[in-house]
Amino acid sequence: MKLATKVAYNTIVQFISKALSTMLGLFAIALITRYLSPEGYGEYTTATTFLSFFAIIADMGLTLVTVQLISQPDADEPRILGNLMGLRLISAVFLLALAPLVSIFFPYSAAIKQAVLIGAASFVFIALNQILVGLFQKNLRMDKVSLAEVFSRVVLVITTYIAIKQNLGLNGIIWAMVISSLINFLFHFGFSRQFTRIRLHFDTDYWFKVLQKSWPLALTIIFNLLYLKTDTLLLSIIPLPSEIGIIAEVGLYGAAYKVIDVLITLPFMFAGIILPILTARYASGLREEFKDIYQKSFDAMVLFAIPMMVGTYFIATQTMSLVAGNKFAASGPILTILIVAAGAVFIGSIPAHAVIAIDKQKKIIGAYFFVAVTSILGYMFVIPKFSYFGAAFVTIYSELIIASA
Repeated sequence: MKLATKVAYNTIVQFISKALSTMLGLFAIALITRYLSPEGYGEYTTATTFLSFFAIIADMGLTLVTVQLISQPDADEPRILGNLMGLRLISAVFLLALAPLVSIFFPYSAAIKQAVLIGAASFVFIALNQILVGLFQKNLRMDKVSLAEVFSRVVLVITTYIAIKQNLGLNGIIWAMVISSLINFLFHFGFSRQFTRIRLHFDTDYWFKVLQKSWPLALTIIFNLLYLKTDTLLLSIIPLPSEIGIIAEVGLYGAAYKVIDVLITLPFMFAGIILPILTARYASGLREEFKDIYQKSFDAMVLFAIPMMVGTYFIATQTMSLVAGNKFAASGPILTILIVAAGAVFIGSIPAHAVIAIDKQKKIIGAYFFVAVTSILGYMFVIPKFSYFGAAFVTIYSELIIASA
């Protein structure tokens, strides 16, 4: 099969499966928001955002460096993947175990702290899963990832529905998330055996070599985390004059952000297919092919981003009412702002992955650091004055600067 045909096949399969998984995911969100209300969904958003800080730190840049390492000529896949899985298991379990302990010192309700404790298991499975995705990216078999995602979303909808029918509250919703993540990991692990046999390795000397390569990515990911997630964290702890309550405002903001999270899986999905191709071309010295693939991929993202931003502006409130229910109609104006940030993510996704392909991660650390610091300062200044609207505008600023860099 020709390269262009492989890329087209993977892209088409992923778009079809992504459409299915997106619909299932949005249906699950619709069930959750209608069941929990803005305040309950705010607790859900606060707990998952809090956990994401620990999960992203535990990543240590390994998710993206996996593709780079196994795409090199004569790469020893079993050894590389076995060591990456071992390193990821230890880092994820250790850091995510800290999350419930650290949450004790935050001014959160008992419901949020319990959700953090239960939800930590879900993020461990997600962390292990991300290493396996690199294997499928390298072999251009993202159809396996797509199948696993669709099935896990079906499980998520079913378990969420059961939790709601049994009136299990926030904890029941979190358990549904844990079960879905476990099923997703088991599917990925089963499919991976078609390409290689992965056994855990604990070669600390090799880990050190990997971390020497991944630390620039780890830093950029942490800085990325700071400017992407600090808004929700600060919204949940800064005292604000609010008619509906702080956690309810987090729920409204989180609902709009969830739509953005769903949308931006598309550019990262496509860039994930392109990354091993760019890496292989650059490593082989095929610069003209590298430039051609890069340019066409970038053009595709721009052509997708512009209509998305314009169209969403006109239907944002209707979209939020449809997705989350009429109680979340107030999320519509937030979505009209955040969609601009999503457009910047689309446009910047291919350049960001190209930086990894040419192994120039260190060159971009300064930009991520600058954006992280200025965004946090911006959040601290505007959130007390403008609440989630201020947070949304700072998010636009951060994504535009990163895309430009």
